[in-house]
Amino acid sequence: MDHLRRSSLNTFGGWDGDRVVERRRDADWLEAALSSAEARLVTVWQTRSLVEDGDPLRPVLLPAADWSASLGGEQTILLGVLNEVAHFAVEIADESLARRLETETRGRYRTLRQVGNLMAEPDASLLAYARAMVYWHERHRFCGHCGTATEIREAGHVRYCRRCETQEFPRLDPAVIVLVEHEDRCLLGRQSFWDPGRYSCVAGFVEPGETLEAAVVREVFEETGVGIDRVRYQSSQPWPFPSSIMLGFRGRAGRDEITLGEELEDARWFSRERIRRELIDDSLRLSPPFSIAFRLIEDWYDEGEESLRSVPNWKSLWPSRTKD
Repeated sequence: MDHLRRSSLNTFGGWDGDRVVERRRDADWLEAALSSAEARLVTVWQTRSLVEDGDPLRPVLLPAADWSASLGGEQTILLGVLNEVAHFAVEIADESLARRLETETRGRYRTLRQVGNLMAEPDASLLAYARAMVYWHERHRFCGHCGTATEIREAGHVRYCRRCETQEFPRLDPAVIVLVEHEDRCLLGRQSFWDPGRYSCVAGFVEPGETLEAAVVREVFEETGVGIDRVRYQSSQPWPFPSSIMLGFRGRAGRDEITLGEELEDARWFSRERIRRELIDDSLRLSPPFSIAFRLIEDWYDEGEESLRSVPNWKSLWPSRTKD
């Protein structure tokens, strides 16, 4: 499987809309798109998305022609066009308006981290895109150079400072995550504030002046004392919690001695048999199935004699994430 296909299978990266970059400066097109009967608004309130019940859960997409004025239509962010329908994101700043929307649509604002695995992949990806854009705007209302209030340009994809003419563009924080293996075992660690029994892959942010591969080697050594002599890219995943892009790797360790750093409470080597056994007896929790951490572990596990999803009751081992 090539990298494009592998990454497309990761949750939050599967929205098939056209981002219509060429339309972001076209004021006439934007006005017509926003006022059309087909256009839809994706609302975000306190980083939460408006979702209606169902199996799977579905996002509530508001008709822009009916709602854009009352929601602050001048602050809408163009996401793109899907099936000839323009989609815009808009932040809900007023709690009373958020409650009104819940009442009138019979939806509920819920955190994407809780419901992402209960939605169809394109829907979860659309909400993740909207959430990431709204989050970026919230944190760039003022110029980082001179402190002047910035204004929205290019359909929400630029914030501009009139005083010093600085332009700010949406940014992501690159983070690496790696499944380290040694003699048919994989290295998993846990942080002290995680749920009991939860273990996952080693991860960390890329630092300035550092390649992705160097970040992988550094993070693993800092957190576990394990040295890596081979690094291979696997796939990537948008991770809007709050604004990262996760870059997944496989790494090969030259030795298996573990020396914990300051970030992890524990780190262990797991064989496939141990993972299977501890999942069944409920002493092990992995990251949720919509995360790239789970995908890295699953891809490695499936290289053995059985698939991870064939472990009895594997899906019940993670919370449904239906609670807020």
